[in-house]
Order: sequence, then structure tokens, then C-alpha cells
Amino acid sequence: MWINQIPCYLLMVAHLCILNRFVYSQEKVPDSSYLAQNLTCITHNLDNVVCTWTTAAEDDSKHIYEFCYNASFSDPQCSLTKEKKATFALIIFEHMQIEITTLKLAKGKKNDPIAENTFLLSEKDILLVPLMPHIHRLTPDFLADTLILEWYDGGSVFPYKIDCIWQIQILRKDPMEEIALETYNTSVGSRDTLLRWEWTSDLPFNCTTHYFRIRCFLNEKNFDGKKTWSEWSPLANIPGKDRGNFTKMYPLDKVVVGGSNVTFCCMYKAEDTFISIKYGNLCDTLNCKAAPLTKWSKSLFVQNVTAAANSGFNAWCKIQEGGTGRYFVTGTVLFVGYPPDVPQNLSCETQNFKEITCYWQEGKPTLLGGARKTKHALFERISGKNITCAESNRKNYHCNFTILKNQTEYNFTLYASNHLGQSKASLITDIRHRVYPHTPADLRVSSVTSTSFRLSFSLPGNFKETKLQCQVQIPSGPFQEERNVLLNNSENSRYTILVGKLRPYTNYIFRVRCATPEPFFWKWSNWSKNKTDTTQQAKPARELDIWREKDANDTVTLFWKPLPILESNGLIVTYEIYWTLPDKSTKNESVPASQNSTKIKLWKNDYIFTVRAKNKAGVSPPSSINSAELPAGDVSIEKGIGKDDTISLDWHPDSNVTCGYVVRWCYGPEPCTAVHWETFSSSVTNADIKSAVFQPGVRYTFSIFGCKENGYQLLGYIKGYIQELSPKKAPDFTVQHTTSDSISVKWKNISVEDRRGFLQGYALLCAKGEKDGPAPKYFQSEMNITDLNKDSMTVSGLQGKTGYHLTLRAYTAAGYGPRKALYVVTKENALGLIIAIIIPVSVVLVLAVVTGILCYRKREWIKEVFYPDIPNPEHSKALDFPRDSEGNCNSKTLEMNPCTPNNIEVIQSQSQGLKIEDTAITSPVMEDPPEDGLESESGSHVVVSYCPPIIEEVISNPPEDESAASSQVVYIDVESMYPAPVKPNEELEADCVVSAGYKPQMQLAVNNFRQLEETSTTEEDSDKGAGYRPQVNASSWNTGCPDSPEFTENVSFGSPCSINSRQFLIPPKDEDDDSPKAINSGWSFANLFHTKSNE
Repeated sequence: MWINQIPCYLLMVAHLCILNRFVYSQEKVPDSSYLAQNLTCITHNLDNVVCTWTTAAEDDSKHIYEFCYNASFSDPQCSLTKEKKATFALIIFEHMQIEITTLKLAKGKKNDPIAENTFLLSEKDILLVPLMPHIHRLTPDFLADTLILEWYDGGSVFPYKIDCIWQIQILRKDPMEEIALETYNTSVGSRDTLLRWEWTSDLPFNCTTHYFRIRCFLNEKNFDGKKTWSEWSPLANIPGKDRGNFTKMYPLDKVVVGGSNVTFCCMYKAEDTFISIKYGNLCDTLNCKAAPLTKWSKSLFVQNVTAAANSGFNAWCKIQEGGTGRYFVTGTVLFVGYPPDVPQNLSCETQNFKEITCYWQEGKPTLLGGARKTKHALFERISGKNITCAESNRKNYHCNFTILKNQTEYNFTLYASNHLGQSKASLITDIRHRVYPHTPADLRVSSVTSTSFRLSFSLPGNFKETKLQCQVQIPSGPFQEERNVLLNNSENSRYTILVGKLRPYTNYIFRVRCATPEPFFWKWSNWSKNKTDTTQQAKPARELDIWREKDANDTVTLFWKPLPILESNGLIVTYEIYWTLPDKSTKNESVPASQNSTKIKLWKNDYIFTVRAKNKAGVSPPSSINSAELPAGDVSIEKGIGKDDTISLDWHPDSNVTCGYVVRWCYGPEPCTAVHWETFSSSVTNADIKSAVFQPGVRYTFSIFGCKENGYQLLGYIKGYIQELSPKKAPDFTVQHTTSDSISVKWKNISVEDRRGFLQGYALLCAKGEKDGPAPKYFQSEMNITDLNKDSMTVSGLQGKTGYHLTLRAYTAAGYGPRKALYVVTKENALGLIIAIIIPVSVVLVLAVVTGILCYRKREWIKEVFYPDIPNPEHSKALDFPRDSEGNCNSKTLEMNPCTPNNIEVIQSQSQGLKIEDTAITSPVMEDPPEDGLESESGSHVVVSYCPPIIEEVISNPPEDESAASSQVVYIDVESMYPAPVKPNEELEADCVVSAGYKPQMQLAVNNFRQLEETSTTEEDSDKGAGYRPQVNASSWNTGCPDSPEFTENVSFGSPCSINSRQFLIPPKDEDDDSPKAINSGWSFANLFHTKSNE
């Protein structure tokens, strides 16, 4: 059983050993301040690892350190170091145990360990930190404000290529401010490489000091540890000039691209005072910002500067001098433009195989001139030759390159550069395919024959490689003929060309140009100067075209057409004429070249005449014609068809014609001196005669002759116009005789010259009208006369003794000609005149008889209406009044009763009304009216209107004692019918009366009467003061006011009434009434048509 407890004993022994060792270790480190801590391991080159640590002890000069590292796959490696740093090789591992022991130094004895610490290290705990770089060199360009920064990348410490990122920091001002942080990517490894980086400053370097430093970052993707930036390199600087010891403005004459941002700076002395800084007059439109730069400098930032052609912009600053206080200005010029565009349309060619000329266009203008303008250089890559091009104007850029021996292909690159950049264009060409020869010079022409010339000219150049093709331009009528000739190279540059197949005695204008032939053809040279010469003469090329005319004097006239210059082949000297006489002898005659006809006496014989044209080189072939003229048969006359300037002719063929037809005509009247003709073969029976001399409206007569063995025979005539026109004149016509219903006219034919076309007929127009009146616009009849043999016409169906306008005009296919007008009056027709008198008289007589019969039968009615027998108005229907609208005979308008008037008032316009009492009135009329029935103009005459008293009882029951009834009669002056103005106290009484349906006839009379009767208080006196009452039955009287809209009936005129009442005051006649009759002096229009009642 104790055997089972052995593992427990062994475990206890192990724990005791470990505890003993721990106690021992604590005894060796009595002070923990010497214990290694804060272990940091970095690598600079991925080859070695440098580890550093720290201790808490302040003085460790008497101690050393033992650094041991142990990887899982290798034995522990230890080393002693006085420094707190150890280096070991970087090995890819997962974990590594590092043990650092602090040893106390002992002279002559073994170093005693006083502290020991163990660290577990992995690859992720190692930092990759590149070594601090160093700037090798700064190279500034103070004119362009550009900088070239150079440094070595330290790549020799890396065994392979590693991506590296560089940061360049730029600082300026005092204290320093970062103005830019740029990044530059490269790869390092295997060897040290000098790196270059270029930078352009927005601020001139002279304005202030610029500082630069760099650092790097290794981007090793296979390293699992931490990676970080290296330390910054030491600062390198470009010193500025802002020391306060001089005044200056920068940049000086700088060139920038249009649209750029520019910063100016103004430096001034320490004792001076800055006032302002400006950029031309453009700061109002551009965004300009002024700011302090350093203690003795100011800056001006201008955005988006604009370009101007060949000029700059001024910038300046204003300074006040410290000692004197005066102001002065210092400044600079800024040039704004663009970098050169790529050269356009680059082409190269040679003219003589000695020199190559390249041409191009500028492209977009740079807007820079002078020393800043674009410069060009031409580089040939095959030979490596480079030339600088001379300055050219903008429209013609070119550069010359000398042809190299045994080289035909060239690879050109044209460079264009200025202060803002550079561009280039390339061209590869075989110069044999780009030959543009010089213009041929010194052209000479010499005649060889009448149809050929020899041309010679000079053309510099060596054309052995390609030969030479030249082109000669020869005028040929309205066109230019161009002939190509292939020439071999000439040693003396003189070439000769033979030009043949020309026309004799012709003036030619020659010119020449040359090029290389196919397959090297590029383009023709310019034409040489013109050279003129004339070929030699030759004998005429063909026979003459001849015709003859015989007259009654036994004389023949020979005509011929001169040969055109192209067929005469020279100047015609004479025309030679030959003919054979009956005795077989030959006779000849020479006619000068200025003539084209001659007369020869026949002496009753016919001859065959031969005519030839002669020049210095010879005579033409002979032309013969027979003077005999055969008798003509039936000669036909046809019409030709004209169109434009041509007349088309057709004639009947004749089988006996053997030598053709001749068409002969004249441009003028016969006999004509200038005869024209055309000759046609025997198979032709139509022709188009064309001539610029033909005129519209002119008739031309063409004679057709047939050529037979024994002579010429007239076959017919053809007449025609190239264009028909309307007649030029009107026909001349007259009146032969007239009747009462017809007119006969006669006219004469129009002459051929005035017809101007083929006459188709006449138009005769007839219309009525006055002799001196306007011409009628419309004609009642129109007669078309198409029979041209007719010269008279009768117009019938007219009226007698009537004037007619007659118009006659002729017409052709082109229209009507002018009119000829006559005015004719037909003769009088006696029978018609008699009828015209009888009919009106008969009508008047019949009307008179009918009227008399009617008047006789209606005589009584006429007498009663227009001339009544009695003057009493009651017996006149014109003064009778109709009865009421209801037809009630018992309804009386007014009824008179015998009465004895009590009071009479007579009121005149000259004075107030007077009251007359106890006056008897036996007649309603005071005076007889004037005979004319009108009022007298005398002021003393008074017209009185009578109004009897009102009877309120029913008319059918009159009172028994009519004589006892009181009555009032009021006479009113007509001149005072209109009331005088009413006083206010009188208006109320008037209104009361109006409300009763009645207004008094005269307000003034009533009022005056009331004033006289104011003292009367009895009812009777009151009734008397009323002045008037209407005399009508109260039950039948209409109380409505006639002036009201409702009152539309029982209206009558002519009876006395009140002012506002239309009730009749005079009643109609009553047969049973024995009272005195009242006279009705009124009148009604209705009674004019009213039937009179039977009495």
C-alpha cells in the first residue's frame, strides 16, 4: 500500500525544490530598482532587431546586463552589454523568450546577478521603424520659384524591394507654419538611390525663408509587426531676403498660366512704413487678399488671373520712407499666357532633294511674346540630329533640315516650348513621296512646224531617284488642254518638251508645272509664267461654201462664205475664180480678201464657176457651182415653226435632186444685198435655221432650191417667225352706209411688216354710247371674222337714231393688236316715231276720261268734304266730332241751355282782369274773326274764348227754370294762356283743384277774382269765387286727369276746354233741344273722314 503513495512523495519533493529555488532567487535580488522593464524591440531593416529597456535605478554605472533570447527551435543565445540595448537577428517566429539579468561588477570575481526578468516576445510586438532620412541637396529656381529636393532612400539595407511612402513637409514664416505636406511614393531595396522631387511654390522664395524636411514609411505587407513613420530629417531651408535691409517686390517678371492663383510679396526696409499693395486695376473684379507675411514683408493673393495678348500686368506696393516721409512705389510685371499647343498639321516635303522643309500651324495661341514666345526644335530620331528652328511668323511656321546622304526615310519630332510647358508632334515620312518641285523658270518657246512647238525651261534639283513628270497647259477653245510628259533628270537642270498636234496659224499661251511621277507623286509645283507664240501658216483646210444669184440683166453674182480662222490656216490674201468659156478657154478673176462676192456678165451663157481661197501657204480645195437655173413648176408656200432663235423648215423631197438642197433667205427686204444660205444633202428634207440676227415679229421668207445635173430649180417658199407678236397697227376701216337698224363697215388689210405674225382674223365690237362719252367697257355684240379674204361686214339688229361705238382690231397667235374705233349714229325710223307719240297721248286721254267719270259720280261727297255749302261748323264733317268710344248716343259731351249771365270778366294781356257785373251776353262771339282765320297782329285785338257754366244735373232732364239759373262766362285772352308764377300761398289751392281732376283755364284770372271776393263768407260767394265749373254731367264726367297715363280715351280736339281737361265744352246738336245753337269753332282731323249724320 505504501507503493501507491510514492507519486505523492515525489510531487511533494518537486514542490519543495521549486520553493527552494524561488527563495534563492529572492535572496539574489535584494533591490528591485535594478530589474529590467519596459522592453521595446524595433527593426529598421527587417534584418536585425534592436531591443531597449529601462530600470528604476538612477545610477547603474557599476552594473552590466546579460541579454539572453531563446527561440523554440534554437539554443539560447546570450550576450553582455553595458548599454541597455541589445541586437539580435530578426527570425520569423511565433514566440521568443528573452531573459535580461542585471549583474553587479566585481573586480577579479564573478559578477553576481542582482536582478533578473523574463519577457515573452512575438513578431507582432516588434516595431518596423525606418531609419531617419537626410536631405542631400536643395536646388531652388528663384525665377520660376521651383525647387528640386534630392535625398538617398537608404535602400541598400533591405534585401529586397519594399514599397515606401515619403512625406515632404514645407514650412515658412517665423514662427514656422506648415504650408504643404506632400506625399511621394517609391520602392526601396538592394541599393541606395538618389531620389528627386520637384515642387513649385505659390510664394516666391525671395519673400521669406522656406523650410523642408522628410520622413518615410515602409509598407511591408509580409511583416506582421507594427509599422510606423521614421523620424523627421533635419530641417533644410532656402533663405529669404526679408531682412529689412532693402525694398523689393516679387516675383520678378514671372510667367504664369491663365486662371492661376498668384501671390505677390512686398519687402521693405525696417525703418520704412508699408502703405498699400495693388495688382493693376483688376482687384475690383478679381478676388485680391492682402495679408502680413513677416515682420518686413506683406503679401497679396490674387485668384484666377486673366491672360492678355503679348502684354503683362503691373503689380506694385506703396512705401513711405522712414527718414524723409516721402512716398515711393516699387513693383513688378506678371505675364499671363498658356503653354504651347501641340503643333497642328505637321508635314515635311522637299523641293530639290537637297533640303527638307517641315510646315505646321501653331494651334491655340499662347498669348506670350518677346523672350517668352514659343521656341521650336526639330529632332530626327534615325540620325539623332537636332536643329533649332528659326523664328517664324504665326501664319507660316517652318523649319529646314538638310537631307542626309543615303537616307530616304526620316522620323521627325517637333518640340514646342515656352516658360509654361512643352508639347511635341511626330511624323515619319519617305521623302521620295513628299516632293514638291520648284516653279519652272525661264520658259522659252520656239516654232518647229505649223503644228508643233519646242518648250524649254529650268528646274533646279536632283531627280535621279524619281524622274520628273511635267504638265504643259494648252488652250483649246473655252477649255484648257493639259499634256503630261515624263522627263529624265538633267545634269544642268534644263529640260525640253516637244508639243505637237497644234493648229496652224494659231496663237497659243503655254505654261508648265512639274511633279514626281507615280508611285511617288505628291503634288504639282506652281505654274510657270505664261509664254505666248503663234504657229506657222498652212494652206486652207477645206473648200469654200458658195452660191449664185442671177438677175434680169444677164448677170450672175457669186457669193461665198469666208473660212473661219481655224480652217483658213492663215491670212487669206485673195479669192481665185475660174470658169470655162464656150471656146474652151479658161478665164479667171482675183477678188480681194475683203470681199465675199463678185458679179460676172454671162452674155446669155451659163457657166460652171470654181472658187478657191488663197493664203501664203497655198490655196483651198476648189468649190464649183452651175449658173444655170431651171424653170420652176408649181411653187408651194409653207409655214415654218419658230422657237427661241430657230425656225424649223420642212420641204417635200424631189427625186430628181442629185447634188443636194439649198435654203436661201435674206434678213432684209428683197432684193437683198446680203444673201444667206445653207446647203444640205439630197437625203435631208428638213432643217433648223438658227441665227442671232433673227428678231421676233419679223417674217422671214426661205427659198428652197434643188440642185440637179443641169442647174438649180426653185421648189418652194417657206415663211416663218421665230416668235409671233400681236399686230403693231390697227386695221384702217370706214363706214360704207347706215340704216335705221344696221351699219356696214369696210377695212383694209394690214401690211406684212405691221402684222408681226400670221394673221388669224379680225374682231368687230359694237356698243351703244355717247359720242363724247367714255369708251364702253362692255360691248353688246362681238363678231369674229376669220375669213381673211373678207374686207367688209354689216352689223344688224340695231336701234334707229342711236349712237354706237364700233371697234375693229386684228389678232395673231400672240394676241390682239391695237383698236381702231368709230362712232356711228343710225338713221331715224319714222314709223317708230309716230307710234312713240300716239301711245303716250292715248294713255293720257284714257286717264282723263276715267277721272272725269269718277268725279261726276262722287260729286256730292267731294263737295261735302272739300267745299261745304254753309260756314256753320256743325254742317261740316271736317269739323264734326266722333261720339264716345262706347257708341252711347245719350252720352253727351256738352249741352247748352239758355242762361242769363251774371258776371263777365274780360282779361287782357296789358292789365289785370276787370270784374264786370250785371252784364248780359247774347252772343258768344264778341267780334267777327278776321277773314284769314288767324289772330290779328294788333296789340289791341282780343280773342275771347267762351265757356258756359257747369250743369251738374243730368242732361236728359234739364231744369224747368233755365232762365233762373245763374251762369258765369269767362273770356280769356289767348295771349295769356300760360299761367303766371304762383305764389307759395296760392300753390295749396291749386293742388286742391288739381286733385279734383280739373285745372282752371287761367290761374291768373281766378287768383285775381279771389282777391276781389275775399270778404265774401257765404257759400254762394265762395262758389262765385271759384271762377268756373265744368259743364258736364257729374256722373259721366271722367275725373281722371287727361295727362295721366291711364287716360287714353275720349280725347278730342277743337272744343273749348280747361287747361288740364279735354272734356268737350260744346255739345253735339240735339234735335229736340230748342235752346239757342252754339257755334263750334273747333276742328278735328277725325271729322275729315267721318260720315255726316242725316238731319
